[in-house]
Amino acid sequence: MNDAVTLDNGRLRAVILRRGAAVQDLRLGGTGHPLILGHADRRAYGGHDATYMGQMVGRVANRIGGGRAVIGGRTHALDRNEDGRTTLHGGAGGSGARDWQITGHGTDAVALALTLPDGHMGFPGRLEVALTYRLDGATLEIAISARSDAPTICSFAPHLYFNLSGSPEISDHRLQVPADTYLPVRNGIPTGGPAPVAGTMFDLRDPVPPPEGIDHNLCLAAAPRDPAPMACLAAGGIEMRITSTEPGLQIYDGLGLALEGGLDGRRYGPRAGIALEPQRWPDAVNNAWRAQTDLAPGDSFHALSRFSFRRTARP
Repeated sequence: MNDAVTLDNGRLRAVILRRGAAVQDLRLGGTGHPLILGHADRRAYGGHDATYMGQMVGRVANRIGGGRAVIGGRTHALDRNEDGRTTLHGGAGGSGARDWQITGHGTDAVALALTLPDGHMGFPGRLEVALTYRLDGATLEIAISARSDAPTICSFAPHLYFNLSGSPEISDHRLQVPADTYLPVRNGIPTGGPAPVAGTMFDLRDPVPPPEGIDHNLCLAAAPRDPAPMACLAAGGIEMRITSTEPGLQIYDGLGLALEGGLDGRRYGPRAGIALEPQRWPDAVNNAWRAQTDLAPGDSFHALSRFSFRRTARP
């Protein structure tokens, strides 16, 4: 079985791996550098990759405080894979660490599937997941759905690091996010409800350089919605716009990156790329917004995000 599929429609080219359903490479036609960070060696992908490079992370993206969750009236002890205190991106063996099945593909789309068994990483319910990557002109569309046979929680997110200019780090980028509030955190866990971005480094309502040290969720809606504008990132004469159904956008500026063996022989240091992750709000199961991630038998989780690229007049 092939471990990778290359999609190419003449405007975008993407390499999708079975391991972690990761997007290994993404290139705009006529551009000499990749638009994302990736490992050149496919063996670098999987559960030992602390960067979650390009992976589809879940069954619950982001963090769950204390690695505990009350689901279906029972308290479940989850895999605490972050410093022994929190559950990050579904645990050490989450969806980003597993081999997905390729169920179909063509030149511009690939479908993948994954089953996470009941009790996997401590989560209840057998979860059946379907994922499609599709190229539509200069847009990468990511659609994912999931169903469970028991009450569970679910929130998948693509974990791509973007660098549109090919520069060693992202200070030359400009980021805009139409969010009025964000979630303050301590050790990555929300300390309460949304707070206004006004007067803080999280005010991205006008284009600004990515704030140094950001690793926070910006709140764009209180619940999943019809696809709506989420973010705009621009650098090096390339602009990317994100539209998504998801109510939150986790932004991580890659400050902790330090690895060799990147695409085209690159070394990735601090802020070599910025992760923009459409998602449900973090630690939902332990907060007032838990309905965002609750999934009952007979219901379905759905998320759709589109990453659209174009060249601009100015680099």
